[in-house]
Amino acid sequence: MPGPLVLAVLVPLGSLVAIVALSLLARSLGLGADVRLRDPNEARALAQAADCAFRPTAISLDRAGLGALLADDGGQVILLRRHGARFVARLLTSHQGIQLERQFLRFALPEPGFEPITLDLGAEAQHWAASLRRLGDHAGARNEGLA
Repeated sequence: MPGPLVLAVLVPLGSLVAIVALSLLARSLGLGADVRLRDPNEARALAQAADCAFRPTAISLDRAGLGALLADDGGQVILLRRHGARFVARLLTSHQGIQLERQFLRFALPEPGFEPITLDLGAEAQHWAASLRRLGDHAGARNEGLA
């Protein structure tokens, strides 16, 4: 049976080894990574993965890479935002919950579980705010054609 001095050294050493092993496992799985959009091509690929028919013609990245707005020629707009170590995409159908604050657009969508996000779009924020105000008009025109 090991003595108390040996146990006093082995137990903390074993704990340290377990902590290092768990941190290496978390890193290899990409957990806790600081995921950011690097360029418009990455945003385009993510939006098309969410909706394979979506063909963006306008893309604006948040200055910190935390999200993006993408629009197509048909008036559809997709919001990309970071969610943990991944990005999620949402098709915006209304301007409800979207606020312009100088160079920032804040999205507080009524969807449960979709945390509010503020995108720093710089000078492009004004342009996006104006185009997002027309979202309800495009959705109404599409819905009239389906009735």
